[in-house]
Amino acid sequence: MNANNALGSVVGNPDEVPDVSVVMSVHNGACYLRPAIDSVLGQQGVEFEFIIVDDGSTDDTPRILAEVAQRDRRVRLVSQANTGLTRALIRGCALARGRYIARQDSDDLSLPDRLQLQTKMLDADPGLAFVSSWAEVIGPCNEPLLLHRRPGQAAQATELLNHGRTGPPGHGSVMFRRDAYERVGGYRELFYYAQDSDLWLRMASVGQINYVQRVLYQYRVTAESISGNLHESKMPYARLIDALHAARQAGEDEAAIIAKAVLPGPGSAARSPSSAHATLYFIARCLMARRDPRARTYLRQCLRENPGNIRAWCLWPLVEIGSPFWSVPKASA
Repeated sequence: MNANNALGSVVGNPDEVPDVSVVMSVHNGACYLRPAIDSVLGQQGVEFEFIIVDDGSTDDTPRILAEVAQRDRRVRLVSQANTGLTRALIRGCALARGRYIARQDSDDLSLPDRLQLQTKMLDADPGLAFVSSWAEVIGPCNEPLLLHRRPGQAAQATELLNHGRTGPPGHGSVMFRRDAYERVGGYRELFYYAQDSDLWLRMASVGQINYVQRVLYQYRVTAESISGNLHESKMPYARLIDALHAARQAGEDEAAIIAKAVLPGPGSAARSPSSAHATLYFIARCLMARRDPRARTYLRQCLRENPGNIRAWCLWPLVEIGSPFWSVPKASA
């Protein structure tokens, strides 16, 4: 068996060389997959390929992807056994042929002109290693929750990432130079979670980051998503990233820190019920701030998940009566 067959099959058009390679990994993501794919395939103004890694899905995902690959020649479909997000992204990026690689998550949405505007920003400034944009957080049914803005000056944006640890608002919102990605070693298998934060900080050492001053990406938060769950499992990775970043800033070798790292394995990262109800509370709180009556639905779900959530019980009367003292949650800087 050759290496390609051992890893899984790759189908698509291998001859056309695009400007941008969009890379997505999906594992059992049938629920939101079609709109995510359509949001990419609807992009205009730039030549791109769409590399989709089916990371061992057992739901309706393989059938959806087969239909998409059959009808659109820009799609390159990779089918493989489940390896986890990081390894799937490593494989997808290794197959990329574009000058730029754009990320996309399987439950998120790229808004019109995203690829074109991010490509133009990278074309205009060779000093940029990667770019992002403003992003909107949406709920399970596309409910608008929060808006994340970022500065429009590369020096300020890079400083904010390096020293304020505020980076792209959503993993899938980023487009980066393929040569910069390869120069820093790409995604690292060590980071089963927080692989994006690790990569952004390393890429900021070879170039700057900047943001298109428009909302070009919507990322979804649900009780089941990585964004809204597994917080405790991700914390050791975040601490390791901080330690490695500090070592690089001081000109020290990372190897000793990595050798001593103790990280939870994938099997220990069971979804936390406490994290799930906290995410449902967050969604309800954001909708309440927008005077959206759908807040009631998520608050009820939160209390079903954890009847002992004191904050949810305190919020419940305000949701029911529509308190004039509701305040809008602040977006991050």
